[in-house]
Amino acid sequence: MRFRLATWNINSVRLRLDLVSRFVKAYQPDVLCLQEIKCIDDKFPELELRALGFDHVAVSGQKGYHGVATLSRLPFTLLERRDICGRGHARHLSVALEGAGNGTKPVVVHNVYVPSGGDIPDPAQNPKFRHKLDFLEAMGAWFGGMRAKPKNRMIMVGDFNVAPLPTDVWSHKQLLKVVSHTPDEVERLERVQASHDWVDVMRRHVPAEEKLFTWWSYRNRDWRASNRGRRLDHIWTTPALDGAAVSMTVASETRDWKRTSDHVPVIADFEIED
Repeated sequence: MRFRLATWNINSVRLRLDLVSRFVKAYQPDVLCLQEIKCIDDKFPELELRALGFDHVAVSGQKGYHGVATLSRLPFTLLERRDICGRGHARHLSVALEGAGNGTKPVVVHNVYVPSGGDIPDPAQNPKFRHKLDFLEAMGAWFGGMRAKPKNRMIMVGDFNVAPLPTDVWSHKQLLKVVSHTPDEVERLERVQASHDWVDVMRRHVPAEEKLFTWWSYRNRDWRASNRGRRLDHIWTTPALDGAAVSMTVASETRDWKRTSDHVPVIADFEIED
């Protein structure tokens, strides 16, 4: 089974529907996972997105700053809309891609939007930061409790809102006390990764010694010149799919598009044996 998967925090799918169309025409993903869609299910522009070739659509919508959607040219079965932290937030979708036959385990795609955590990196002072840490702990517990770890064929993508490596931020020293790169967040994301021995696909293709970003603040007028970015968006696989992602691309040019998201898409091409 060969397919191209992309993940993008779109920061309002209705506001940026034209950009989704532009991206899809340029990169032709088979599976597109969107985060922060900012709309309830009934307001999701399903017809417009189906017109782009995505016959299979799953949405977990919510008013405000949440919501995820998975669009696919490949048939899938909706598995779960999991309330990971018990707050009633729409931050997760999982689907099982069809096409992996011959009795093999399915390929499950998890689409996740981790809370941003607010501005103050102190769980005692900032309930949003406490929520973020709790969310990551709940993710680790969930995946850690899954059986058949060596055989589970899973891909997890999304806006994790954590830049774990020193080279995932423009300045490790200056951002150690800035939400998204604090030791508390990094430690908990590392626990999530260890919970199922997740493989960081992006760093399989770009060495950990090199800078790699997927987000640039709107406050940076000339984001290319300053390049004060962070890698908040991720693609992970379980060990059973290690090596299946044969290429990876960060579509950084989309950050130049008019009225775009502050995140850019991350794309991986997969070749998976049935």
